[in-house]
Amino acid sequence: MTAAARLAARDSLSAEELCHNAEAALSALVDVMNKETTLLRAGHLRQAGTLTPDKTRLAQDYVGFARSIQRQGERLKHEAPAALDRLRLGHEQLATQMAENLRVLATARTVADDLLSDVSTLVGQQSRATTYGRAGTVVADPAHAARGIAVNRAL
Repeated sequence: MTAAARLAARDSLSAEELCHNAEAALSALVDVMNKETTLLRAGHLRQAGTLTPDKTRLAQDYVGFARSIQRQGERLKHEAPAALDRLRLGHEQLATQMAENLRVLATARTVADDLLSDVSTLVGQQSRATTYGRAGTVVADPAHAARGIAVNRAL
């Protein structure tokens, strides 16, 4: 099925059915983001990462429904005003969950960066020769700080 055919099929749904499908996609997206946030808070980064494909698919589904609702806005206001109100509330829940999810992701990334920096510094210190400089103090060479450490910043 082409993209145009999928759009036409979605736009031709009854007002209640379109809103119901959008609510289902929205609810599933909020649920998976909540699970991801919970896992990240608990430090289970790998388990949280396994939710990414589902989260991506659900987000795409929801965006598709949201765009269809925007295109059909006037019709939906007349045919399903209560369903539109439920969707607005659900969308507010999504915004709240996304903000919390982003906060937790940022915290997890900061913690990971700090840990990697500390490990890198320690490894660099252990492999550094201890020699004295002109002033009679141990010379710190910052070029040795990350010897043997590779950092993948994709989180």
